[in-house]
Amino acid sequence: MTGTSVETSGHAAHTASEMMSVAAARALRDGTSCFVGIGLPSTAANLARRGHAPNLTLIYESGALGARPDSLPLSIGDGILAETADAVVGVPEVFNYWLQPGRIDVGFLSAAQLDRFGNINTTVIGGDYANPGVRLPGAGGAPEIAASCREVFIVVKQSRRSFVDKVDFVTSVGHGSGAGDRARLGLPGAGPTMVITDLGVFRPDPGTAELVLEQVHPGVTVQQVREATGWELAVASEVGTTTAPTAGELTALRALTGGPDGKEG
Repeated sequence: MTGTSVETSGHAAHTASEMMSVAAARALRDGTSCFVGIGLPSTAANLARRGHAPNLTLIYESGALGARPDSLPLSIGDGILAETADAVVGVPEVFNYWLQPGRIDVGFLSAAQLDRFGNINTTVIGGDYANPGVRLPGAGGAPEIAASCREVFIVVKQSRRSFVDKVDFVTSVGHGSGAGDRARLGLPGAGPTMVITDLGVFRPDPGTAELVLEQVHPGVTVQQVREATGWELAVASEVGTTTAPTAGELTALRALTGGPDGKEG
């Protein structure tokens, strides 16, 4: 469904990927700080800063604090981050002073695999660690982001390949095997509080920490979300529908990505 255009009453046509990016951007609050991952999280965070959250402080792993890039960075080492930042500090300072003491409000991450408790895999798929079927880019700073930010948002394109019953490798701990695991492991942050996909929005159940479908995007059914999930999906008693992107949101997003088929992931 990702490449399918959707049009709703009073709103311009948009793709499922655009809906995902807009929904993720809306989740970010003005005046907060966000540790930004490259790819889908960076798209959403920069869209939020250009729209409803102009005072959102973007922090990148490379040491760029308060970056305001005019275009999406290609990597954490993209010069545009340093050129537009309020300050550039060393990587150890980012982690030791800003991240690990819990000074950052939101960590924004993506995943190759995600399970029902919000655990992330970006390391290996299939086989074992030494001889995997696929070796992925790896952890980077994601484990520390997932551990120490006050809360974590995850944005990922949804399919049975990405929404799996059990991740092949736990790169970044979400809620472990359920409620209470983060405290047992000594992880200070709240962990994943929201997961946004190209199909809907999920939040962890307060009692079990298992992801629950709370919203579907326009044109998406609950059954479609179930079919794209590798476990028996928990669904809220009342499932809402995400508000479709406005013309202004789409214009700003397409300026960042180069259009519906641009860089957003």
